[in-house]
Amino acid sequence: MQQGNASDTEVTWEDQQNINKFGRLNNRFHELEDEIKIAKETNENLEDASNELILTDEEVVRLQIGEVFAHVPKDDVESRIEQMKEVTSKNLEKLEEEKESIVAQMAELKKILYGKFKDSINLEED
Repeated sequence: MQQGNASDTEVTWEDQQNINKFGRLNNRFHELEDEIKIAKETNENLEDASNELILTDEEVVRLQIGEVFAHVPKDDVESRIEQMKEVTSKNLEKLEEEKESIVAQMAELKKILYGKFKDSINLEED
């Protein structure tokens, strides 16, 4: 009696740990993609706010702090926006670096797991 295409490759504890690690990395990869998207949108919004501030003739502008608008000198708002853009850019850079690291780790795990299990395992997303 034939078993079809079932593989006789034994899954060791180390293999299971690699599979689990790949799953965790894949989940973090998707979280990072969402965080990067939000960081990029925030950067764009700050850039838009900076451009709008350049166009205004007002010396005192309204700045939203939480749920309240405060009248703040234009120069203070400009410096605050620049600080926020700098922080957001650094955060985006850090997220991109982490994403690259995860992609590299996932590629290494794929190589190991596909090397052992060949077609018996599917690590690709549809």
